[in-house]
Amino acid sequence: MRVFLKKQWPLIALGGLLVLVSFYLIRSGKQMIEGPLLDAIVKGEGLKLKDIHYTHNDPNKEMKWSVDALEVSFSEDKSFISFREFLLKLEPEDRPCFELKGKKGDYSRKTGTINLSGDLEGRSENGYRFFTEHMIINEKRGYVKTNEAVRILGPFFSIEGNGLFVDLEKERIKILSDVTTIVTENSLI
Repeated sequence: MRVFLKKQWPLIALGGLLVLVSFYLIRSGKQMIEGPLLDAIVKGEGLKLKDIHYTHNDPNKEMKWSVDALEVSFSEDKSFISFREFLLKLEPEDRPCFELKGKKGDYSRKTGTINLSGDLEGRSENGYRFFTEHMIINEKRGYVKTNEAVRILGPFFSIEGNGLFVDLEKERIKILSDVTTIVTENSLI
């Protein structure tokens, strides 16, 4: 038996090493599947991702938008997207770009509606700032609206009021009630 072990020890050691490597590969593969992959896909909820950048760029539409978010969830059929702690960037073809940050939002591909809420703060590249608690952007119909208090700061004015309706096609903004406007040399200070 000693002669057999003495001659065959390299093969036995190699076999043991293969068993050990196989064990670790199977174990690590099982942990990988149980861990991050299954954490991202939750049955009934769809896909959930953290720290993401999502871009919506449809060549048939005149609006490109992207969102950076702490967490994003997609419905199982990917028709509904929900995001948390976000920065939304809207890039119309023929108008200044606009950035909006807030606490949470939802996007429905079926309706083209983006529902945003939580300390919303917007900024346009042409010097305007916007503040409110809640807003709805209807991508298909081309409007933005809210019933909450709003504040808009521009290069030479500030406007506060309750409710807002923006017709994106006609480029018209309407504050619905309790409007206060201040015209100054520099309202952004």
